[in-house]
Amino acid sequence: MPLEHHPLTREFPQQGDVMRKLMQSHPHFPRLAGEYEALDKRIYEIEDGREAVDDLTLQGLKLQRVGLKDEIADLLRKAGSA
Repeated sequence: MPLEHHPLTREFPQQGDVMRKLMQSHPHFPRLAGEYEALDKRIYEIEDGREAVDDLTLQGLKLQRVGLKDEIADLLRKAGSA
């Protein structure tokens, strides 16, 4: 299976305008987005073999990424309906 990054622009392709708006106006969105992107990059590097961690650690990182994605999706949903 080929490795893939999961950037927010790919995860939420229809929400680009809302993301840009939140990056400028929301007090926490830029931090969440930055954490998500950094975590996604680390997961990619682990899966690519550039960083060695055990499977349990990798699973924990993936769950953390899902949690951040859920928070971001919630903010996008609220901002899109406002």
